[in-house]
Amino acid sequence: TTMASKAVAVLLLVFLQGSAFGIKLTGNGYTDILIAINPKVPEDPVLITQIEEMIKEASRHLLNATEKHLYFKEVAILVPPNWNKGNYSRAETEVYDKANIIIDEPNKLHGDQPYTLQYGECGSEGRYIHLTPDFMLNDDVSKYYGPRGKVFVHEWAHLRWGVFDEYNEEKPFYLSGSLIEATRCTIKITGKYIHKRDQKDCTTDPVTGLYTKDCVFYPDKQQTTSASIMYNQGLNAVNEFCTKETHNTEAPNIQNRLCGNRGVEEVITSLSVDAGVAVVPTPPSILPTFTVVQRWQRVVCLVLDVSGSMAAGSRMLNLRQAATLFIQKIVEDQAYVGIVQFTNTATIREPLTLIDGKVSRDKLVGRLPPSASGGTDICAGVEKGLEVNTIPIIGDVIILLTDGESSINCQIRVKDSGAIVHTITLGPNANINVKDLSDISGGKYHNAADGVDSNDLVDIFASHTISDGSLTKQTIQLESTGLNMIGWFNGSVSIDRTIGNNTSFLVIYERSPPDILVLSPFTRTYDTSHFKHDAPAKTLTLDIEGTAETGKWKYSLLNKESTAQSMSMTVTSHAVSEAISPVMVKTHMSQLSSNGSKPMLVYADVNQKGVPVILADVTATLMSDRGVKYELKLQDNGAGADAFRHDGIYSSYFTELTTGKYSLKVKVHNNDGTARFSLRRHSGALYIPGYVVDGQVVMNPPKPPVSEDDLQADVGSFSRTAIGESFSVSLPPGVPPPNFPPNKITDLNAEIEGDKVMLTWTAPGEDMDQGTAMAYEIRFSEDSDLLRSNFSTAHLVTYNLSPKTAGSPEKLSFTLFSIIKNGTTLFFAAKAEDKSFLKSETSNIIQVTKIVPKAPVPSPTDAPGGPDTSVEGSKLSYIPFFVFFK
Repeated sequence: TTMASKAVAVLLLVFLQGSAFGIKLTGNGYTDILIAINPKVPEDPVLITQIEEMIKEASRHLLNATEKHLYFKEVAILVPPNWNKGNYSRAETEVYDKANIIIDEPNKLHGDQPYTLQYGECGSEGRYIHLTPDFMLNDDVSKYYGPRGKVFVHEWAHLRWGVFDEYNEEKPFYLSGSLIEATRCTIKITGKYIHKRDQKDCTTDPVTGLYTKDCVFYPDKQQTTSASIMYNQGLNAVNEFCTKETHNTEAPNIQNRLCGNRGVEEVITSLSVDAGVAVVPTPPSILPTFTVVQRWQRVVCLVLDVSGSMAAGSRMLNLRQAATLFIQKIVEDQAYVGIVQFTNTATIREPLTLIDGKVSRDKLVGRLPPSASGGTDICAGVEKGLEVNTIPIIGDVIILLTDGESSINCQIRVKDSGAIVHTITLGPNANINVKDLSDISGGKYHNAADGVDSNDLVDIFASHTISDGSLTKQTIQLESTGLNMIGWFNGSVSIDRTIGNNTSFLVIYERSPPDILVLSPFTRTYDTSHFKHDAPAKTLTLDIEGTAETGKWKYSLLNKESTAQSMSMTVTSHAVSEAISPVMVKTHMSQLSSNGSKPMLVYADVNQKGVPVILADVTATLMSDRGVKYELKLQDNGAGADAFRHDGIYSSYFTELTTGKYSLKVKVHNNDGTARFSLRRHSGALYIPGYVVDGQVVMNPPKPPVSEDDLQADVGSFSRTAIGESFSVSLPPGVPPPNFPPNKITDLNAEIEGDKVMLTWTAPGEDMDQGTAMAYEIRFSEDSDLLRSNFSTAHLVTYNLSPKTAGSPEKLSFTLFSIIKNGTTLFFAAKAEDKSFLKSETSNIIQVTKIVPKAPVPSPTDAPGGPDTSVEGSKLSYIPFFVFFK
């Protein structure tokens, strides 16, 4: 029996390893790729055709770029629920939120530029590729980026392998010795440096020594080099990535800064995600296959554990409170909802019911299970939930909640059903393996702590709002807070101009109802008499009629008991209109499971329809299943865990790893009104300025400008609360919690002032970006490769500087009289060290060059009409003193 059990366990493990949800590599071909079309995109069968043609073309380019190793094999296209002219197959686990590629209307920041949302960390997968209908359908738009298939490969490299652009619009030029070079890869890309206004040869800026801002590098239409796709995917000859041998390590681009000056191919081959793939054995076809699917109404079955352990404490009450919120406020009209309860057997409490108004919602709430007793068989509940969800041609969803420890043996059944299973574990003893059901079906996993004051269950059920890409239909959570207290509990929540419809205040209490006072920004006062009291559920609800007033709402709860009791406040709302996209917040961890070998990262994305919201106050709360709370301030400063300054992605490391299950909640505020929209673009395909054809520059129209007036506008005061999927940490037996080094410095900067070098950077911490490091090690060399490959042998900078607290600005000035001479180029890098003598990775490598003014020297290649600029680099004949850094 033992051997048989082990055999089943091994088979199950193999099954799960091959069935994790998301993009898979089957042989040499990528499968389970999901492309989703936003509901705002008008129905057009030509768009489907164009998507298929793009992926077919991309498959050929990818095979060539990866030296016959990889291609696209199977792709699903998810069309919106409001498309009704085609004969689309039923969607199963395909949902908009899980899409790898999104086709959506342009936003104010990117316009029609293809881009990929990347959160940072070289080698980490991106979130999604964004393409617009005009890019897909209009050749007059797409031609300025290059062939669609090759553009897609450029974006795929961002998405799959976490590499970055090799051009840099902010730093288009740099110095290599005495030559001005365009930021590009490879250095062998040839072209001309021309003023875009008058098409004359470029001139140098007397302050920077580089070409002036209106200078543009126009590549030759015909090239002799085949790299790189991550620089200019539009060149006909370019069909490869930069290799270790061809990579331009000096260029001041994001690829070098974040990937340690490594080339794209070098990064790809270092990753385990696609490692060990042999050359394609000449398959009969590398053309991908496509399925076009559609989701209609949601069908949701609540599968709820009512075993004896659920009777402990307030678990059943908390379950009813959270499920009531879901039924009354979260699930959308025209959805179907059913209810199943299970112990060691399962029963249907309410079959599928169409949500079509108050009566149907109240009926479902009345059928929630009232009590708990008996054993636990999780899979019995799952089987009954699948039995309930029997409506054809509609997507099926199960929300499974359990606190039990029963074995899980229904993974294959869930996989074969095509249903999405969201799982919720309650308390510290629930079986973590229930997460397998979510992993294989594309569902979400959450862990909830016990108690009203955690508000976890309410947050989790509130997060299961509709996810078809229509932001105006989604329930937006503004506030979620709870306390165990005596006396007054005060707080505030801001209603901004993008939301306000169907706004609701929900108060949950432990024993006796509190007195409540809610003050609107201008005109209204609401007290307890305005709230609907559900005494059995211990909830009070206030629904604001019409559109809620914009501004700060204040609330107060008074616990009238003489002893402490737990209370919580939850505020939800919806978009103010179909025409205005709301400010949205999403949060996630860099990984959903950890063995402690490396730190985890917390991310929060704050944006309005893809436009970053910056300078907000963002705090993450991580709660372990043992009740230990960790609070982290997330930063958008381009240092530490944060890759890009002011891109609306807020980040922090989480280093206090101990075995257990953890929940994740993020709160975002702009109470002081400092938040703004940002001009920071995400990684994307280069807009090609033009080409040199037969010695003549053929210019493309200027890239459509971004309206700075729109983006620099005040966002206004706002509040948001969002939860991410829960995660688990499992340290090897007997292994203590890990001790991490300081984080890599990624924003090292330098300039020369006379005979002094001034270095600036952001301080790392004792453990990644937490605490204070012990010391710095700063070195320099005239050889950048030496700093990268053999840091400890470079020249050491001696200094007297004690590290500041993580996140603080650092500045160091020192003299190098014997080194800084005319034409000298120095490269600098740094490491930080903690009290355990653990050292960080080598920082980004920066370059400074000093050139003393000298008289112009005629170039032997000069000819009447000006110097020849049709070279790989442009040599300086006169440069005043300047500073260059990267």
